[in-house]
Amino acid sequence: MENTQNTVVERELELNLVLSPERSIPVPARLAYRVGDPYAVHVTFHVGSDHPVNWTFARELLVEGVFRPCGHGDVRIWPTKVEGRNVVLMALSSPDGDALLEAPATPVTAWLERTLRAVPPGTEADQLGIDDALAELLAPTTQGRADDLWLRDPWPSDESKEGEA
Repeated sequence: MENTQNTVVERELELNLVLSPERSIPVPARLAYRVGDPYAVHVTFHVGSDHPVNWTFARELLVEGVFRPCGHGDVRIWPTKVEGRNVVLMALSSPDGDALLEAPATPVTAWLERTLRAVPPGTEADQLGIDDALAELLAPTTQGRADDLWLRDPWPSDESKEGEA
């Protein structure tokens, strides 16, 4: 089955916004992966305001984060256990504030596997069409015409041949 640029792999799930070690609140979220944007994952949090909060970061970061701590700066992800459950923690930092979100590992991993089937690791650039665009740009123009242009002297000689005025 050939991928199209419009293919989206989505998953609705409930995350927990960790307020303290003892307290968290549920936050509905949507994970989205677009074949046309193959390096990124998009997470939309519905935090009870009029406008959802959107985060976009590297799919590779989330893939690694379900197995081992990774990331730095604005997005850090690591696996852990909470009350015997496997979870993935995401620490997000922005000028508006910081958030620690806890996601159930099983649905996140299952969703990630679907994204990896849609666009296997290492084939992301193929989805962008860069190779096709470069090939088209570098392809020879109509055979013969390019050679004629190449071989034509761009600066005709100032010397007039016999018989010319």
